Amino acid sequence: MDPIARLTAAGLGLPDYGGRELGAVLSASLAAIGAGHAVAHRDAEADRVRLAVPRAHHVVVVLLDGLGHLQLEARRGHAPFLRGIESGVVTAGFPTTTAASLSLFGTGLAAGRTGMSGYTARNPRTGRLANLISWEGAYRAEEWQPMPSLLAEADRAGFTVTTLGKRTFAGSGLTHAVLRGGQFVGAELLADRIDVALGIAQSAGVSYCYWGEIDAAGHRHGWQSDPWVAALEDADRELRRLAENLPRDAVLVVTADHGMVDVLGAPRWDVGRTAALSEDVDLVAGEPRALHLHVHDADPAIVAQRWQDVLGDDAIVLTRDEAQAAGLFGPISFEARDRIGDVVVAMAGRATVVDSRFQSPQSMSLVGMHGSLTPEELLVPLLVAEGQ
Repeated sequence: MDPIARLTAAGLGLPDYGGRELGAVLSASLAAIGAGHAVAHRDAEADRVRLAVPRAHHVVVVLLDGLGHLQLEARRGHAPFLRGIESGVVTAGFPTTTAASLSLFGTGLAAGRTGMSGYTARNPRTGRLANLISWEGAYRAEEWQPMPSLLAEADRAGFTVTTLGKRTFAGSGLTHAVLRGGQFVGAELLADRIDVALGIAQSAGVSYCYWGEIDAAGHRHGWQSDPWVAALEDADRELRRLAENLPRDAVLVVTADHGMVDVLGAPRWDVGRTAALSEDVDLVAGEPRALHLHVHDADPAIVAQRWQDVLGDDAIVLTRDEAQAAGLFGPISFEARDRIGDVVVAMAGRATVVDSRFQSPQSMSLVGMHGSLTPEELLVPLLVAEGQ
């Protein structure tokens, strides 16, 4: 069975690269303010039309980390404002994790071009793991991910672009890698970011606001928990305030980087305690829902089959060539190839694979996780509201 058929049979989907996908959102927003010509690697106007983003003097793009479309649907009653501006669904890329998704959002390019291949990735210069959130173990951000960000392209073309986030994000490797360009304004609380966004929206440009509390609550407590619902309600209330106070010629676009599944009680394997999984594997990168296996002096196809035999129906295990043929990472550049595993594992259902040799007990005990291609992880909302 070919890789796409295997993924489909396991209930896994594919990113809609070049269509209704996360990489189109910022591109479409730039086209809405007349900056589409500054986008080098996408047809920004086609993205705008496809996503139905109205032309505007200013567009505020808000990314709610961890708010999947299906999670929002299940908790519609707790988000009356977001429910009222529903505009459709887009797909994240693969893996469905923050580093890869913010890269897709920020550059318009999938992980096969940016090398932002997961929560952790193999550093080809050291052969060891690099964390692409904390940037520990990685090298200079602009070398790791040299493709221009959409914000930087618009900034160079003379348009005003602003990023709103925690002050510590301003100098982070992840920000420099995928969201460099324009002005960064630090604000710790969502309410403070909304206040700043309302001031900026009086002038022409695009502003981008990130909010991570929904994802954090999901990781700690699960997306079906009361703290997750409370984080959703907080975001809904503040975004209503933003929309109701935007000028008439401004537009609000809300999306997310991935969804989430709750994994308590689901099948879990530990590479560190399962000889058949550790055999011939030099390094395990990625995350428990989407893994990159780097092998040495072994046939990746044999390793992939061994993993498939162990994990059974709870995963689809592909060689890198099979993953490339299925289009999981988009086109894979020479520079990014070594950061993608010789073997790639996409978990089905709610199952996970951890590695107790390298992961902390805290990271292995998370309730909510993401990374794979279930609809719960892959589908994210696209919500659009025009100023009153």
